[in-house]
Amino acid sequence: MLGKNNFRKLVTLTTAFTVWTVYSMVALAVPPRALVGEITVTGQVTVNGQPAISSSTVLSGSTIVTSADSSAVINLGKAGRVELGSDSSVTLKFTDDSIVGMVSQGKVRVSTAAGIATTFTSKDATVIADASQADSFGMEVECSHTHIDTTAGVVTMREGSNDKQVVAGTTAVAGNLSQTGCKPCLRPNSAPPIPIGGPWWLLLAAAGVAGFAILIGEHHEDTNPGGNVIVVSPVRG
Repeated sequence: MLGKNNFRKLVTLTTAFTVWTVYSMVALAVPPRALVGEITVTGQVTVNGQPAISSSTVLSGSTIVTSADSSAVINLGKAGRVELGSDSSVTLKFTDDSIVGMVSQGKVRVSTAAGIATTFTSKDATVIADASQADSFGMEVECSHTHIDTTAGVVTMREGSNDKQVVAGTTAVAGNLSQTGCKPCLRPNSAPPIPIGGPWWLLLAAAGVAGFAILIGEHHEDTNPGGNVIVVSPVRG
């Protein structure tokens, strides 16, 4: 009787161990659920070169490109969202607690929750959001420079070895506004400074001097009662 009980216990333990081992192997074989984004598109938008439709998923590492008069919004759930304007291109990498973007061209608006480490880079600068709070900032990448504007929170614009904080309600520019071969910037207060000097400045100065001389001459004119105009020359003989 004692032998049968021991045999039953052994069979039970063996069965339990076998079930636990198989379950563990299956659990290890299933990869953890990756964070995916959901895209909403207007107009012509591609993801990794393929046409995108609204409500489709976007995986980490994807490149999103919008055409003219088109836009896209990538919803990353609790982490935040990334909006693309027309003629824009961005490569996104994201996890549960981080968002990293590389903006090649165009306009991007990024909104993140507190606790999300966020970094976006263009050819001119790197923008690092303050992860201790919710942030919202925009990047506009043009031919010669990148505009940064912050609407909520605070970000750090890193240009080379220089860091500049861009708090909510302020803007900053990285790059060279007057780079040769690039179209002039049309944003308000963003035109490159006009260089002082050059032949046209000399012409303008000469015109000013001539105008001043004419004005002085008019003040020296006097009319006599007979209707004859007497011009008093500034140089007396």
